[in-house]
Amino acid sequence: MRIDILTTFPEMFSSVFAASILKRAIERELIDIRIHNIREHSDSKHKNTDDYPFGGGAGMVMMVQPVWDCMDAVTGGENVHRIYMSPKGAPLTQTRACELASYDRLVILCGHYEGIDERIMNIVDEEISIGDYVLTGGELPAMVLVDCIARHVDGVLGSSDSVKDESFSQGLLEYPQYTRPAEFRGMSVPEVLLNGNHAEIDRWRREQAIKVTKERRPDILKDAVLSKKELSFLESLLKEEYEE
Repeated sequence: MRIDILTTFPEMFSSVFAASILKRAIERELIDIRIHNIREHSDSKHKNTDDYPFGGGAGMVMMVQPVWDCMDAVTGGENVHRIYMSPKGAPLTQTRACELASYDRLVILCGHYEGIDERIMNIVDEEISIGDYVLTGGELPAMVLVDCIARHVDGVLGSSDSVKDESFSQGLLEYPQYTRPAEFRGMSVPEVLLNGNHAEIDRWRREQAIKVTKERRPDILKDAVLSKKELSFLESLLKEEYEE
């Protein structure tokens, strides 16, 4: 898939996309990421991309002309999906990231300063937020979104099970993970993970995922699909909690 990113600070992306899984995905041409400098499309003599807001107020607002023209130049009139990174947007979820990974091409617009001229929203398909807080710009959220989407593109991860077992993928947080050595400073790996019985291991991992989710994110547990045995396990946890 191809992802175009529109930004006033293109230099922020170089190190992120030149390392780890994203670097390998780009080198293998599984993902084509292109960074575009909005300043290059400004009609201003000094290539400004921001101005004072009409009606007064603190800070500066990104101007409609440079952003609109940059979007036009990048998309070339093609039917692409345009995303604006904004704290006013819908929260980014694992489900939405998976859906976005099915698109052939995405364009991500990074806002900055106090926001963006509202007229730009006429050429934006959706707004996405990575959390209920405000950052200085949309560049970091864009990096998060790209990383999250990339994991769902076929071939990017070494194993399809990696995505399937991740937190939120099945409505639960991920179970605890361990590696060698089996014992470290008096702390041992759970015996069930060492016995080679994959059915027992799968059951233990599922139960641990339920337990971790109940403790840390009970708000998402209500949407998890659980078997009768798993519901019974959850009820036992709740009973223990009540009796303490």
